[in-house]
Amino acid sequence: MGERIIFMVPVMLCAIVFISIGIYSINKKTPMHFWSGTTVKTEDISDTKAYNKENGIMWITYGSTYILSAMASFFWKSSIGTMIGGLSASVGLIILIFVYHRIYKKYQA
Repeated sequence: MGERIIFMVPVMLCAIVFISIGIYSINKKTPMHFWSGTTVKTEDISDTKAYNKENGIMWITYGSTYILSAMASFFWKSSIGTMIGGLSASVGLIILIFVYHRIYKKYQA
């Protein structure tokens, strides 16, 4: 039981960070950027509100995979939670990049 809680705490912290980024994105007035150190200019995006909403949903969905990982670890087996967490951190990150590029191209002015 102790190892499950030790796994769950950092995974839930990651989930909170990603979901917070999603909420921040949805509420942001200027276009949300994806890459660290870059900005997306307002004139580069055709519909800022819809662009930010899709970005927010993307981040909230990604954060939810970490919640799923923590819950699977806590309620079933820690190995299942670890596998879901590992897939979220590796394959999920690659999917996140592709989804962001799709969103950017969709709203690119």
